[in-house]
Amino acid sequence: MVMEGGVVKPDKTEFSECYKTIWRAPYIMRLAMSAGIGGLLFGYDTGVISGALLYIRDDFKQVQKHTWLQEMIVSMAVAGAIFGAAVGGWMNDKFGRKKSIMSADVLFWIGAIIMAFAPTPWVIIIGRLFVGLGVGMASMTAPLYISEASPARIRGALVSTNGLLITGGQFLSYLINLAFTKTRFTWRWMLGVAGIPPMIQFILMWSLPESPRWLYRQNKVDEARDILEKIYPADEVEKEMKALQQSVEEEKLAEESMEYGIFSKIKNAWGNKVVRRGLYAGITVQVAQQFVGINTVMYYSPTIVQLAGYASNKTALALSLITSGLNAAGTIISMLFVDRCGRRRFMIVSMFGIIICLVVLSFMFFQASTHAPPVSLLESNHFGANSTCAAFSSAPNPSSWNCMTCLKASSSCAFCAAGANKYNPGACLVLDDATRGSCRAEHRSWYTQGCPSKFGFFAVLLMALYIISYAPGMGTVPWIVNSEIYPLRYRGFGGGTAAVANWTSNLIVSQTFLTLTETLGTAGTFLLFAGFSVLGLIAIFILVPETKGLQFEEVEKMLEKGDRLKLYGNYKRDTT
Repeated sequence: MVMEGGVVKPDKTEFSECYKTIWRAPYIMRLAMSAGIGGLLFGYDTGVISGALLYIRDDFKQVQKHTWLQEMIVSMAVAGAIFGAAVGGWMNDKFGRKKSIMSADVLFWIGAIIMAFAPTPWVIIIGRLFVGLGVGMASMTAPLYISEASPARIRGALVSTNGLLITGGQFLSYLINLAFTKTRFTWRWMLGVAGIPPMIQFILMWSLPESPRWLYRQNKVDEARDILEKIYPADEVEKEMKALQQSVEEEKLAEESMEYGIFSKIKNAWGNKVVRRGLYAGITVQVAQQFVGINTVMYYSPTIVQLAGYASNKTALALSLITSGLNAAGTIISMLFVDRCGRRRFMIVSMFGIIICLVVLSFMFFQASTHAPPVSLLESNHFGANSTCAAFSSAPNPSSWNCMTCLKASSSCAFCAAGANKYNPGACLVLDDATRGSCRAEHRSWYTQGCPSKFGFFAVLLMALYIISYAPGMGTVPWIVNSEIYPLRYRGFGGGTAAVANWTSNLIVSQTFLTLTETLGTAGTFLLFAGFSVLGLIAIFILVPETKGLQFEEVEKMLEKGDRLKLYGNYKRDTT
């Protein structure tokens, strides 16, 4: 039987079916790609700051010396995204998906302009707040729009295109960061370029229709039919219209007894068994996605590479480009197999890979810190007493110091590696431009984040394996789950609530990462994320059902019928 949003045997969906469908109806891909530019912006604005931060630190010394200010610049976009996701959920239900996406474009553009011309770090933070508002709205509106404009048999693959554009945007941000390393106003160009894509999307979305499901809900039946005729074969349109009619009538009947207002809607949502179970699953996967630590890698990737022992900004950006490229490649894997293998299975396998990589990565960073090059009193005095770090000069036992001790002693200390061999004893010096210039004039490497390490290559390799484990599963699937697990009347509310949970978790992780590395060390921080990942794996196993190939109504029936034990397995269709 054909249900709303799908056709016969959707459980056999695969990427080739997606290709055949959009070849017959290219209008579907036009909708998906136009809305997906929001994903591109999402990815670019979350990725670009990782490289820009290296040069912002160079331009503003207070940023270099204060970890909390670096965290504020990174995480303010996340704080804005929390509010943007909350407002986006309300706007989706009130004004529709299309207007929500166009509003996000305006916010993206304003934020990019503010950051490009920022005279102080605090103005950068204001610009990041505007960008965050746009990111939050786009993060839950774009996949929702794509999902509602897609047949069920290819819905997962098309929503994954949004995930691909997110990772593609992150990859693009690293490319642009690398391209502007030798130009004047480096970070201003990096951040200002983000104003171009929202203008393009705004123009494209102006000519596109609203979501057919939302239109039908607003009693714009003819407009909904016109769009469905462009999406489905002629012999399926009438069945889809009947399914929409039945769904909307049931919703209106249920809403007659409801009170209105945001607090009443929250009360009604949590009082509804189907919505509550959907929120358990949706919030679980979004929180787990963040507490595996992925955005520490995306926001601080070049910094982490420097922590692994690579001093050059350009080298750190180039190596970060590899991890970002792998993230995009992993998303393509998700597009190919998510509708064949299933959402839940992808996430569970992904979590196992993430946990293993984080544990081994923690071990590598521990080895790197314990085998850091020693600090030599002779080497330090070589640059003059005024150039030696005060914390080292006044230390009771300076002979026991190594590079890591020097960097952790004070935000005013830096390590100048030995000239002939960077693993030999080096100098602990004061962090300023003159001393850095003296160090580099002797063709030595200047370290402010990490230390020279023979384990650095293995740490970067493990970071790449971590991305490969993350991207196909936990990278894209949580957004797919949240686009299809809520009843229509609560889809905006459910998606917005889960997105707020995602961005709140993101804020906690990104705002505390550098502080955690100072307190626990890099090894301890990644081990902590491994522990969070274990908890996330358990929660996914218990709370998240399989929604592969199911129409929206079947997902709703599954949540209505299923007790906790039934949620462990796949939903079986009622064929009677």
